[in-house]
Amino acid sequence: MQTFHKLIVAASLSCALPAMAAETTLIKDVRVFDGQKVHAKRSVLLEGGKIASADFKGAVPAGAKLIDGTGRTLMPGMIDSHVHAYRLQELPLLFGVTTQIDMFMPVTEMQNVQRRMAKGENQASTDIFTAGMLATAPGGHGAEYAVAVSTLTSPAEAQAWVDARIAEGSNFIKIIMEDGSNIGKRKFNSLDAATVKSLIDAAHKRGKLAVVHISTLADARAALQMGADGLVHLFNADAISDADLKAFTKLARERKAFIIPTFSVMESLAGLRARDIIEDKSLNALLDKAMMAPLNNTYGAEPAPQRMTAPNAIVAALHKAGVPLLAGTDAGNAGTQYGVSMHHEMLSMTKAGMTPLAVLASATSVPAKAFKLGQRGQVANGFKADLVLVEGDPTTDILATRRIVEVWKDGELVSPARAKQQELVAQELSRKSVPLVLPADGRISLFTKEKLASPFGTGWMPANDSFLGGKSTVKVEYAEEAAVTVSANVQAGFAYPWAGLAFIPGHGQMGAADLSNAKVLRFRVKGDGKRYVVAIMSKAGQIPVNVPFEAGAEWAEVSLPLAGFKGVDASAITMIAFNAGPQTGEYKFQLADVRLMPQ
Repeated sequence: MQTFHKLIVAASLSCALPAMAAETTLIKDVRVFDGQKVHAKRSVLLEGGKIASADFKGAVPAGAKLIDGTGRTLMPGMIDSHVHAYRLQELPLLFGVTTQIDMFMPVTEMQNVQRRMAKGENQASTDIFTAGMLATAPGGHGAEYAVAVSTLTSPAEAQAWVDARIAEGSNFIKIIMEDGSNIGKRKFNSLDAATVKSLIDAAHKRGKLAVVHISTLADARAALQMGADGLVHLFNADAISDADLKAFTKLARERKAFIIPTFSVMESLAGLRARDIIEDKSLNALLDKAMMAPLNNTYGAEPAPQRMTAPNAIVAALHKAGVPLLAGTDAGNAGTQYGVSMHHEMLSMTKAGMTPLAVLASATSVPAKAFKLGQRGQVANGFKADLVLVEGDPTTDILATRRIVEVWKDGELVSPARAKQQELVAQELSRKSVPLVLPADGRISLFTKEKLASPFGTGWMPANDSFLGGKSTVKVEYAEEAAVTVSANVQAGFAYPWAGLAFIPGHGQMGAADLSNAKVLRFRVKGDGKRYVVAIMSKAGQIPVNVPFEAGAEWAEVSLPLAGFKGVDASAITMIAFNAGPQTGEYKFQLADVRLMPQ
């Protein structure tokens, strides 16, 4: 899964602090999970951003900062093995994730991160290893976003394509096998087997790993049979037969492949929210409204827990067979958030049958080995001082990873950034917005021949997907009796093409308004009999939340409770739109008497 939106690509976490020189630190008498096994009591010395001694036995060095480890566990900084790190690269540090493995990143951003890492100037952000551009077909998954993608269509192009990615700086090669049949309503073109095989061979020829995105058992098998080093997802299914489970497990073990289940996004596709982190006050004390919003949205419209039957069974079988499993969240998508989702991912892995000790390894030493990340992922002499200190023992209780005492990135304390972010979130919560006083009759559409007026806000305007690279067009004309006609031509170009009429309730571009006094959106509509959507977006949300309606041949009143727009913050609504799409074609409907009602 990837979700790229121009509106948020430039967003960054406000709590980043200037880097300071790493001080010498001694963590004394602490339980240590070294990435593979547990040591009941050790002292660990940090110097110059490295682990100087993973089992220090001497006197406390002069000037060293001393930290008591009694009752606590020191572990390597966590590695999220599947993200799309186009924003908030500092946020994961606050939750103990010090390295991210990115599966699709614009080339310029990849190169910026790599320059910071090479210069030793990345202490305030996670380290990132990335595929950069992904390999997909024209019209394929990954090519639908407002990001230029170099596609390919034949095996003959594979080596040149791989060489171009390596020249740009890609750390490994990611390949897409996806027709969309198991992840949503949208269909995609997919690379054929011969091209996938050639890409894998081309990557191996240059000494690079080749990992594959799949969402079906058939594609998972095919990718492993063609020599993929790893699968970056499992897949949702209501069931998997014993024969298929045994065969797939045997194939993964024989091919020496690693698997990244990505429970967090699999659950989102199944309509399941990560309530354990949403409701954890100690975790969401670090998340403002905008950061919380993705966690409250899911790709699946309704909960379908049976869709997790297959991934749970597969993880249990792979773990038993000794196949390397890596903890990865697919953060950047609905139902996830950078850093914090790792704690949910690890819980889901334990629920699938892995031991807490194995899950901790899947978040530290196992991905470091699988992706050849060098001296990270372990508490060992000479390794990076990327570390997490927690209360309790996560090797027996995986929830202990959430009880963070301290995080070190390159030997530097992350606690000042954690404290700053907690303060910012607390300030946001303490600010009380004043709900806007709605018109007495609730009407927000004051349409005349002269103007598409409104009683408040920036008002009404035609809107389409062109600012996101789309090609859809729209024309809005006054009809009669305070109604407008919306004529839309929805064309392929953006991932989910659309065109329609938008109301901006606040002031300025995407200005927010507190519409919490409104409980129901009511309007009259008629049209061509096609299906449309009301799309509402709030300041905290990355993408609009859509609720469908139909425009029949005769005027009809539609009432939509605002509570049905899940994840929308009514106190900070930035847009209410009436849109055609995402199916391409010509659309026409009339809209009148739009009201926001208190009941």
